[in-house]
Amino acid sequence: MSAYETILYAVDPQTRVATVSLNRPERLNTIVPPMPDEVQDAVTRASHDPDVKVLVVRGIGRSFCAGYDFGGGFHHWDEQITTDGAWDPGKDLAFATSQLHAPTQKFMSVWRTPKPVIVQVHGWCVGGGSDFALCGDLVIASEDARIGTPYSRMWGAALSGMWIYRLGLAKAKEHALLGRALSGREAADAGLVNEAVPFAELEATVARRAAQLASIPSSQLAAQKLVVNHAYEQMGLASTQTLGPILDGLMRNTPDARRFVALAQEEGVGAVVQERDGAFGDYSQAPPSEQPDPGNVIEP
Repeated sequence: MSAYETILYAVDPQTRVATVSLNRPERLNTIVPPMPDEVQDAVTRASHDPDVKVLVVRGIGRSFCAGYDFGGGFHHWDEQITTDGAWDPGKDLAFATSQLHAPTQKFMSVWRTPKPVIVQVHGWCVGGGSDFALCGDLVIASEDARIGTPYSRMWGAALSGMWIYRLGLAKAKEHALLGRALSGREAADAGLVNEAVPFAELEATVARRAAQLASIPSSQLAAQKLVVNHAYEQMGLASTQTLGPILDGLMRNTPDARRFVALAQEEGVGAVVQERDGAFGDYSQAPPSEQPDPGNVIEP
């Protein structure tokens, strides 16, 4: 198991599966630097390793990923998006749209690797975390997981565009406008993810799918992944992923959004989440029966 700051990386020589585990469980695996760089590095390592045939991406603790960490005023990205302490729109645009630097593009390494990637989702998989998860080839979720784009309501915009490309027009518009949360079961029924299973069966199901993939020649897997990816890229995926992060930067800096993140810094994320989601009664404002089971934990 190799040492990283925000992830774990391990290869099982028996199954020929590399596992990339987001490892900020105390913060629900929210995204901060250098997580995107470390994910890309691990995916590159697995891509170059002849002993790896399949990658699995998962989250340690009780969630896959609760999106970008905006506690503390989002200052951990200041070097990339601010000048003299103020938001710099030109700097943000250059950072957010660069294939070399943008977090979205680094997470897209799971899309670009010729090896199949299974994303294992449990707990919260929201915001930028859902954008990341949906870049995978197969997405297998716990039935009680909650997947959504709360940034549709405040402080952001679509990043990877994968919600759009995985759903039909009607549902893509619904989630783009309302940001409604889906359970893992609902996400599977809508075609957003491939499969939903009880949490107790999640790891075994992922392992079984990985073993099936590992039994297929790597060249065959690479060819099939390439033709499907190429079809969606021809539909305009790159254009969507250019526009989305530009709009995300703008939506993070409207007067409403600045008040939102300032309140999160002053009173905590819980205060603004309650304000944002209370009228919808979802995410953390949903009754316990409509939230992920906090007892469902993935161990390192």
